[in-house]
Amino acid sequence: MSLDTALNSLGLPKAPADTRVVVAMSGGVDSSVVAAMLADEGYDVVGVTLQLYDHGAALAKKGACCAGRDIHDARRVAEEMGFPHYVLDYENIFREAVIDEFADSYLGGATPVPCIRCNERVKFKDLLETAKDLEADCMATGHYIQRKLGARGAELHSAADANRDQSYFLFSTTQAQLDFLRFPLGHLASKDETRKLAAKYGLRVADKPDSQDICFVPNGDYASVIEKLRPGAAEPGEIVDHEGNTLGTHKGVIHYTIGQRRGLGIGGLADPLYVVKLDVENRRVIVGPKAMLATRTVPVREINWLGDGDLMDAGEREIAVKVRSTRPPAPAILRPLSETEAEVELLTPEEGVSPGQACVFYDTESTRILGGGWIWKG
Repeated sequence: MSLDTALNSLGLPKAPADTRVVVAMSGGVDSSVVAAMLADEGYDVVGVTLQLYDHGAALAKKGACCAGRDIHDARRVAEEMGFPHYVLDYENIFREAVIDEFADSYLGGATPVPCIRCNERVKFKDLLETAKDLEADCMATGHYIQRKLGARGAELHSAADANRDQSYFLFSTTQAQLDFLRFPLGHLASKDETRKLAAKYGLRVADKPDSQDICFVPNGDYASVIEKLRPGAAEPGEIVDHEGNTLGTHKGVIHYTIGQRRGLGIGGLADPLYVVKLDVENRRVIVGPKAMLATRTVPVREINWLGDGDLMDAGEREIAVKVRSTRPPAPAILRPLSETEAEVELLTPEEGVSPGQACVFYDTESTRILGGGWIWKG
């Protein structure tokens, strides 16, 4: 192939018809639009949906991805748009790589983010390798994030629509994965544009509601899932203040998260109290005033660095960080301790920073994501 061959819309030097794209299809409107759009452009599309847990249990639950209804919806989109679709049984992989750690993290007093682990260990690892086995040239997903070419290769950038940006959940994408991945929706200004595209392609999922919960946690009830996975986990204990005074009792540490205010069952107090620490070993929930939630120094490990050069070479630098998905990036200083560990100093203290959550790094002068890591102690 000549060097001056024009690049297609996915940045590859091939005609769309000669470019095989595996599309990860959850059955929702986003990934369905990606598959339909690429098929309409003439690409050799192969749709793949992962069955992550038991069909029968999943069918009874709304608001979650990859359930039985979602698999049906993905298959129907493939039939209507005329490309092959496969369902892969990933139940064992998903349980071992995501669900077990989720349960153990909660039992350890952390607040895990299983969607990040799913992207890291299942979708962008095993599924990506399956795409290569299918001789795909790339894999496309419906995530709201942008892949841009920089001076040193592919870079990860925030979505054009800040309200839909999913960079917090994708910080652990490696450079090698980024080279192979494509995110065709990242440049769209709003979710309305996605739904309009779905209507344009005649997709029946055009008005399908977005999934809200973690796919294996019905109605956001984490504690009941943990109790099923780890029987006996919800052992009662004491609710104490920061001086050790007993204020009440609880039915299990797994029912609480750092920063929680409601549902403590402590009345008659002049000022509201918040969960400031979980002492799992002694089955204690420690509460205190809101001021005790403020955190300035955040230790981070398992860092995936996507900036230029090595993390240690980058040295101490000003960045912006997210310590939870719902907040905008805030000014911070990154101090690398090794290639995988660092200390992050928040220039404005944040409340409710919890072990098990992610700390994602952003460039201060662009939309580029520089990587991130896991908060590991409070």
